[in-house]
Amino acid sequence: MRSALFSAENLEKESAQPGMRLQNSKMLKIELNGEAMARVGSMVAYQGQVQFQALGSGGLGKFLKQKLTGEGVPLMKLTGRGDVFLADFAKDVHIIDLEPGDALSINGSSVLAFDSSLQYDIKMVGGTGMAASGLFNCVFSGHGRIAITTKGSPVVLNVDAPTYVDPQAAVCWSASLQTGYHRAEQLGLGTLLGRTTGEAFTMSFAGQGFVVVQPSEEPPVQGSGTQQQQQGGLLGNLLS
Repeated sequence: MRSALFSAENLEKESAQPGMRLQNSKMLKIELNGEAMARVGSMVAYQGQVQFQALGSGGLGKFLKQKLTGEGVPLMKLTGRGDVFLADFAKDVHIIDLEPGDALSINGSSVLAFDSSLQYDIKMVGGTGMAASGLFNCVFSGHGRIAITTKGSPVVLNVDAPTYVDPQAAVCWSASLQTGYHRAEQLGLGTLLGRTTGEAFTMSFAGQGFVVVQPSEEPPVQGSGTQQQQQGGLLGNLLS
């Protein structure tokens, strides 16, 4: 049987080392020897002896935060030995290595998989406030790999000058950056739809670090600012 389908670029990529690697630009391969964490529903194929355990958002605290904020990652734990292939609606996949001391703030919808050695929590983005319904991201830290997705090829902006990004297009950024919101009219940009509120604002970044921006916008999260303000007391306790 002959076909360009069977060309080398489409064949499974093998490695002697366990862990994450790109099978291609749209698919992640985890050569599993132990455990890893992945987005629920992202498995497209696997080989070997692998077990899948749904974890919700990763604990009761994260579950409550996800319900209150709309942010979080529906997780499953992969355990065993074998090859697991993950994808998310043919989005582009990128692997980031976190070193000790690193912290990455990321839109939960962009998380595909990560090493179980990493820690993450749901935190309010600085400079937003409950009055604007708040913006919440997942903050990852520790030592290990994380695979994220983007809708199209992103641009990585080095924050060496005041930087402004549509919140719907911001995928992730250095958690050490100072963030804030500005009404679009103040910047002469007209109307920008924010990811959580539908307000006309843009997000600002300052400090030393980077911001990953995708050429697409995430849909707004449903929910009213009034409801979130009413939940502010409980949310404050969870985030403290």
